[in-house]
Amino acid sequence: MTNRILSIEDRVALNNGVRMPWLGLGVFLMREGGEVEDAIQWALEAGYRSIDTAAAYGNERGVGKAVRESSVPREELFITTKVWNTDLRAGRTLQAFDESLSRLQMDYVDLYLIHWPVSEGFIQPWKDLETIYRSGRARAIGVSNFLIHHLEGLPGKTGIVPAVNQIEFHPYLQQPELIRFCRAHEIQVEAWSPLMQGRIVSRSGLSGLAEKYQKHATQIVLRWNLQRGIVTIPKSSKKTHILQNANLFDFELTEADMQTLNGLDRNERIGAHPDHIPF
Repeated sequence: MTNRILSIEDRVALNNGVRMPWLGLGVFLMREGGEVEDAIQWALEAGYRSIDTAAAYGNERGVGKAVRESSVPREELFITTKVWNTDLRAGRTLQAFDESLSRLQMDYVDLYLIHWPVSEGFIQPWKDLETIYRSGRARAIGVSNFLIHHLEGLPGKTGIVPAVNQIEFHPYLQQPELIRFCRAHEIQVEAWSPLMQGRIVSRSGLSGLAEKYQKHATQIVLRWNLQRGIVTIPKSSKKTHILQNANLFDFELTEADMQTLNGLDRNERIGAHPDHIPF
């Protein structure tokens, strides 16, 4: 599958009709205050319209402040946050959402996710997300790090199919069966750590493509993500990298080069396995 995405302004329609940008900025591990606020300012100036945070990142206040101080109208932005595992286990999903909105100082978010499929159970938390969705305070709801067997536990017991499944996805971890399952059920896949936390640049097989297209190896990988139909949210707090990661729309990978990257899959994770989360 090759997906044609021609502009940073392009969006995908989720299964409820809400339109989500294909490219966004992840703010994992960015410090509250100047670091996250500056990164968001640079991103918005470069045309990004999607910002992905989480309660666990500890920077929702900075995200909200940067959005309020931006000249971009709130309705043009797509803000994602997530409920953390301790709140899921404690049955505090509804309270945790209220606390996230308070830190963000927003009336709503565009996407609210269950961060991890905790072994203690996520059916009731998902029902709580449905309550939030029906209240209008989250324009879409979804999950993160869910495998097929986690997703299969939702439709028969709840009413709403997740709009998004945010997973670790990069050339060395492609999870093809999970991707096929999500597409069959109209769940949009979103990639976290699409650049393997920067480690992708040292991997083989990319230098030739970078030279061919006169692009950086990271741009080759991000373009591959988009052409695979995967929403992607590279994280960087450096202005040069934020701008570079947005410069993806003046070239397209050939089908042969797409297949070259498809062939790099090693089932290699840099994050936790969703069935064995130590937190």
